Amino acid sequence: MAISTQPAQGSSAAGLMGGAQTSAYTKVEQMGGTVQLMHEEEEEEEEEEEYYSKVEEAAEGPAWLKPMLKANFFLNCPVHGMLNRSECNLFCLNCMGNGICSACAHANHKDHHVVQIRRSSYHDVIRVSEIQKVLDITNVQTYIINSARIVFLNERPQPRAAKGVTNTCESCERSLLDNFRFCSLGCKLEGIKRHGDLSFVVQPRAFLQGAAGNGAGASRLAARACDSSETSSSTLLVDLSPRTPPRPSSTTSCSSLHSPKRRKGVPRRAPLGA
Repeated sequence: MAISTQPAQGSSAAGLMGGAQTSAYTKVEQMGGTVQLMHEEEEEEEEEEEYYSKVEEAAEGPAWLKPMLKANFFLNCPVHGMLNRSECNLFCLNCMGNGICSACAHANHKDHHVVQIRRSSYHDVIRVSEIQKVLDITNVQTYIINSARIVFLNERPQPRAAKGVTNTCESCERSLLDNFRFCSLGCKLEGIKRHGDLSFVVQPRAFLQGAAGNGAGASRLAARACDSSETSSSTLLVDLSPRTPPRPSSTTSCSSLHSPKRRKGVPRRAPLGA
């Protein structure tokens, strides 16, 4: 009596097909996981690139820095030109426009951060006390003019280098003291584009103190702190007010200077008539 094997063959074929489908599903799942992993890696790379681009933008300074360096100052205000104080010597860090006058600042920029631009030798300057709160001016030479420490906004090319100068600006080659690398904020901005060790980002003091033992980063921050201390201690003094001439020394010749009046002696009478 013969026994049919067709059902067994059918069940084995179904089992084979089911195993093939399972392996196919497994491969699809693996491929899906691989694709998802690739997408995650791409997203991480994009986030990393965005982060570094933001870091570079932050290193080049806030968004208002370039407009401030390009703005026109000390022109008559087109709106308040008839007023006495209509000179555009203010800049709004929030609006990032052109120079504004005091009347414009009072009317339209009450709650904004406004800084005052000044002039020295026909160049735009700003006080260090105003700019150092929002901008790191390390490696930029500062000056003291009329008892106020200032920093220049843009470069001041020097046609001829002075004799005996050993240090010059890295951007415009102007003569500098040995402790500085740039003569203005604009020159430092150009230096940041060429070098990666510079930044306009203001580091809080707590961050500098907390990073005192963090290896290379700490040494770099410590070096920047030393640079800033040297900046404050070796600022170039430029006093525009006339000084009192020194008193002449006792060895000065009598022919060139008048000698002080000598005190007269005790008067004596002539003897009575003899």
